[in-house]
Amino acid sequence: MIKTIFHKADTRGDANHGWLHSRHTFSFANYHHPERMNFGALRVLNDDTVEPGMGFGAHPHDNMEIISIPLEGDLEHRDSMGNISVIRHGDIQVMSAGRGITHSEYNKSSDKPVKFLQIWVFPNKRNVIPRYDQITLNPEERHNALQQILSPDPNDAGVWIHQKAWFHMGKFDKGYSTVYQLKEKGNGVYAFLLDGTMSINGQHLNTRDGFGISGIETISIQAESNAELLLMEVPIHL
Repeated sequence: MIKTIFHKADTRGDANHGWLHSRHTFSFANYHHPERMNFGALRVLNDDTVEPGMGFGAHPHDNMEIISIPLEGDLEHRDSMGNISVIRHGDIQVMSAGRGITHSEYNKSSDKPVKFLQIWVFPNKRNVIPRYDQITLNPEERHNALQQILSPDPNDAGVWIHQKAWFHMGKFDKGYSTVYQLKEKGNGVYAFLLDGTMSINGQHLNTRDGFGISGIETISIQAESNAELLLMEVPIHL
């Protein structure tokens, strides 16, 4: 049975703390919406802008797969495992929080905001040894193509997590169309449109709209304008 859910951009949670402006697709912090708790294993999709020199002080996580995707600017990361790094556009960062980790994130720039997506996925293994990884991908490889950025396999393209999930990003010219074949039976797909206008299985999306669909084996993607897309395939049943 096909099921869909559509989240218009302006219906997301809106938290503006001055130094941080965050839009929450799913319930997070002070934003609580009982019908927007998760999409299967996808628990958090935060669209964050952090002002120059500001950031999140050291805070703990456990038993969550945390993925950060910078869209603009430079984000500095420090954690309790001794990692210190800067992630930029084209980079993908992942943390398996497992049995517990503490980290901080700051805008490295003194004059430009940093924009990034922070995504949480429920793991399929609990209390694993915490892990950090960061890779740099070539954004040109997602021009009129779906570039894999995450999978369950350490030997596959992109970063890996403890879950049967696959993420792809694509940057499409107006009129380009393609079909995505799901990797795992019983999974669903949540599409988040970063820019432009697009049709997915007949559903029209504008910039920052989100669309979830399950009970299918393939989805059709049609760029109605120049468009940029993040596609997240995750288990529906936990």
